[in-house]
Amino acid sequence: MDSIMTAFSNFISSASDVLYTYILVFVLIACGLYFTFRTGFIQLKFLPQAFMILREKSQKEHISPFAALMISTASRVGIGNIVGVALAISTGGAGALFWMWIVAIFGGASAFVESTLAQVYKRREGEHNYKGGPAYYIHSALKSKAFGVIFALSLILCFTYGFNGLQSYTLTSAFEFYVGKEAFNEGYITTFVGLILALLTAVFFFSGGKLTAFISKLIVPIMAFGYLLVAIVVIATNLEALPRIFTEIAQKAFDFEAIFGGFAGSAIVIGIKRGLFSNEAGMGSAPNAAAAAHTSHPAKQGMVQTLSVFIDTLIICSATAFMVLCSQENLEGLQGMPLIQKVMYGHFGEFGLHFVSIAVVLFAFTSLIGNYFYSEMNFKFITESKKALYIFRLSAVVMIFIGSQLNLELAWNFADVVMGIMALTNIVAILLLGNIAIKVLKDYEKQRKEGKNPIFKASDVGIFDTECWK
Repeated sequence: MDSIMTAFSNFISSASDVLYTYILVFVLIACGLYFTFRTGFIQLKFLPQAFMILREKSQKEHISPFAALMISTASRVGIGNIVGVALAISTGGAGALFWMWIVAIFGGASAFVESTLAQVYKRREGEHNYKGGPAYYIHSALKSKAFGVIFALSLILCFTYGFNGLQSYTLTSAFEFYVGKEAFNEGYITTFVGLILALLTAVFFFSGGKLTAFISKLIVPIMAFGYLLVAIVVIATNLEALPRIFTEIAQKAFDFEAIFGGFAGSAIVIGIKRGLFSNEAGMGSAPNAAAAAHTSHPAKQGMVQTLSVFIDTLIICSATAFMVLCSQENLEGLQGMPLIQKVMYGHFGEFGLHFVSIAVVLFAFTSLIGNYFYSEMNFKFITESKKALYIFRLSAVVMIFIGSQLNLELAWNFADVVMGIMALTNIVAILLLGNIAIKVLKDYEKQRKEGKNPIFKASDVGIFDTECWK
């Protein structure tokens, strides 16, 4: 059995290196650049409007733009921002942070396009709810159910069995620092935590999206604000280190000798891997949350999701990176959760250790339920069978338990591979459908120039295959 797991782990590791070294690095940046210029730098130009849109109220029964932002942020803001960033810096150096910023800035345009398309082609689910995402806009706009199913399957594989396994592993590993490595490796702690976590997530998996939206809206802003507050304290007490840190980031980001000596392990590849895992721009995941929102114009939700990318990477990921780079602790040999716990212990003592452990547990938990929200929406695209859905929910709960028993390298590499496959599928779709999002954006800009609060009617821009914008 051990030899089979070793072979599987080696295969996944090799697949991850090939996918990110030779394909996704170039595809993601090219796609982000293309949509940045096509939309006229939408991710920067309309940023102030995104904050205004968040204040808009929807009907009580609907998911508001703010709630949709919190669902997508619940999935984005999680272990990738804390443990993932620490892992990126420990393996790829400080320069990895620069490439995370690049992915976020240019990926914001891709996020706008995919989320706008999701709003345009969303479908009704009951009287007050909506569902949608790449599988739905692929089916409606490209007239290909098979292509839509391929995306839906890749997302389910990625989020239910990849990301949620990783989130579960990281949440469980937070307890290693408290019980000791020897006791933790005996398996009793991971089994106990895995069972408790599986039972808790089952409540949300079987209760529908409204409870997920409520919890995400409650926990995510509180924890994100608290985490940023702690980071600001660290940065404020280490201001003299900032010039050194920025110099190190710039030097390591463009250390071409190191890059071409081992490109698969370079700051570029690791930064893009962790950046994509963290902010999900262009992956096709956040559009599932964007589609659920009630708004007067699709472009509004596209802008809101762009804001989510910036919150995730430019603010929260950067906060983690600066705390790690300011640390005076000996971090040699540490990776993942133990590394960030050691960093926080060095900055704040026992408080820092407990705070980051609680933050990771809560962020990972909200990510678990946010990820499942995406998966169920795509499962319903494939089949409306209630019996099949029940079995799928059970399998998702079981994966939470299995994930808590994984090892660090396999958990991250498997999540990276399935994420890469899903991202490539979605990028093909948004490149084919990008002109539709541009039309919608121009309609929004036109109405704004006329002094109106933009209200969308699909036929006004030559779109006739929507369900909700007649």
